[in-house]
Amino acid sequence: MISSSQLKAARDLLGWTAKDLSVRSEVGLATIRRYELQPGVINSNKAVLASLISALNQAGIEFLGDPEVNPGVMLRIK
Repeated sequence: MISSSQLKAARDLLGWTAKDLSVRSEVGLATIRRYELQPGVINSNKAVLASLISALNQAGIEFLGDPEVNPGVMLRIK
């Protein structure tokens, strides 16, 4: 579970566009844009959300904190 702000921050840290994330996660661009417009925790199909998180994790993103209270994102430099 992640928040829309964490999703946007993760892309920003990587310098990725929504299209970049779409290609890497195999999740539709319109879906990513819709998720980023949702306030708070993303309401999503678990498999779709897992694909997004996996693509971001593989790029070095670590999600921190509770997405409802203190969401955070960190980029692990390899």
